[in-house]
Amino acid sequence: MGKGGGCVPSKKKRPPPPANAEGEVRDAPLEADSHAAEADPVVSAQKPLPPLPVEAKLRIFIVFYSMYGHVEGLARRMKKGIDGVDGVEGVLYRVPETLPGDVLEKMRAPPKDAGIPEITGTELAEADGILFGFPTRFGAMAAQMKSFFDSTGQLWREQKLAGKPAGFFVSTGTQGGGQETTAWTAITQLAHHGMLFVPIGYTFGAGMFKMDSIRGGSPYGAGVFAGDGTREPSETELALAEHQGKYMATIVKRLNQP
Repeated sequence: MGKGGGCVPSKKKRPPPPANAEGEVRDAPLEADSHAAEADPVVSAQKPLPPLPVEAKLRIFIVFYSMYGHVEGLARRMKKGIDGVDGVEGVLYRVPETLPGDVLEKMRAPPKDAGIPEITGTELAEADGILFGFPTRFGAMAAQMKSFFDSTGQLWREQKLAGKPAGFFVSTGTQGGGQETTAWTAITQLAHHGMLFVPIGYTFGAGMFKMDSIRGGSPYGAGVFAGDGTREPSETELALAEHQGKYMATIVKRLNQP
């Protein structure tokens, strides 16, 4: 036939799909069409999708008072435990000092870290959970922390803190100086605000039962023995603080599940 008879096979015609050993026809592999975007003006004009919004993290405030740095050491390690839980972050805050500078100098208290801001009572309402840390004074919280709680009267009247989980960690000078009573007597502050006290119990495991070294801390929360002020927190005491931060973060996440 002539050239216009259509009997000449097209050079662009795809060959038939290959058959396997049983004679079944397999699908031919699809060829990549590198000109698809150029041929389709809709595809070529399509704008890139905007980035997905970043989900805000739950925030646990670590609010503490520390004169010689022992409570601050626990607070920093506690933040590490909180930050290790996905979707939660720890925020360090210091309560205002009530002693004048000359008195602190005579007590040989080191200067405060300017990188940790002071907190006001009203800011507590922004937290998803709170860990309060303070040294003991005769078996109860230091006056600086009590003064801070006394400044939260408006939050109490409006019950802005009701339902928020909270916990404690402490520092004492001696082994019988109030590792438990300091946290125990502080629970009254939470009760009046309607907050949820979250103790660590014995979730630290075997570390709660070791008797081979001096260790602060109790089922109420992490703790450190400061002695005359020169003793630094041991690794066991710091590890317990880190565990409390992690434990608190998991509780806060659970309470905020939809």
